[in-house]
Amino acid sequence: MIRSFYILFTILLSYNASFANAQKRIITLSGALTETVDALGFGPQIVAVDVTSTYPAYVNKIEKVSQNRSISAEGVISFSPDLVLAPEGALSNAIEFQLKSAGIKVVVVKQEFSVKGANTFIRQVASALDNVAKGEELVKQTTLNVNKALETVKKNPKSPKVLFLYARGAGTMMVAGKDTNLDAIIKLAGGKNAAQGFSNFKPYTTESLVNANPDLILMFDFGYKSLGGINSILKMPGVSLTNAGKNKRIVQMDGELLVNFSVRLAQAITQLNANW
Repeated sequence: MIRSFYILFTILLSYNASFANAQKRIITLSGALTETVDALGFGPQIVAVDVTSTYPAYVNKIEKVSQNRSISAEGVISFSPDLVLAPEGALSNAIEFQLKSAGIKVVVVKQEFSVKGANTFIRQVASALDNVAKGEELVKQTTLNVNKALETVKKNPKSPKVLFLYARGAGTMMVAGKDTNLDAIIKLAGGKNAAQGFSNFKPYTTESLVNANPDLILMFDFGYKSLGGINSILKMPGVSLTNAGKNKRIVQMDGELLVNFSVRLAQAITQLNANW
């Protein structure tokens, strides 16, 4: 009798835990968070994402919390989430307070752009989802993949000077200096950041481009298209004076893949290195 009661209690407990887990409604506010939640097996529970989330492909069919990067408490609450995962700086203190006051669990995840940082990021997301064990499995697989990618990098003797150019049309262009996610991924892939002497991003100028004299200009795919493609970029002032311009070395890559520093880090390293 006692044994039967214990078995029934265990089954009910397991059922209730599974039911509670299945009912979790998640909002992710960065591409890195979205792909990590998906990789941890919680993709079906994502009810809304931010505009930077485009991977995996099905994410493009999920509703957006806003049409731009401006997040409002009302917009988030309208999706009745149980959990909101946000990168550091995405939510103001006021909005975070409003969400928590509405009974929503809010977890702010800080990101460090390194191999170690990618693993820490995965663990933080797994912890927020109450699935630490799955997080450790994913960290193990990610570490294995990254180590293989780094071995591939070591076998490539090329180490070009790379200038990352962020563009949204000719009117908005920035270059990435030290202490940026682009600087980190360029180095991991075996390249050298051609932009030296400053941190973060600064406005692009013809003079800075010529002085940097990159062997390769790297761009996000949407930025590349916004400037009209390779022929238009090669005609930009100063480009023809650089090694990159002379050799037509303008490379475009998926921006979300390049800078997410999470479960697809190995893929980002390998694809970028293959462009050297």
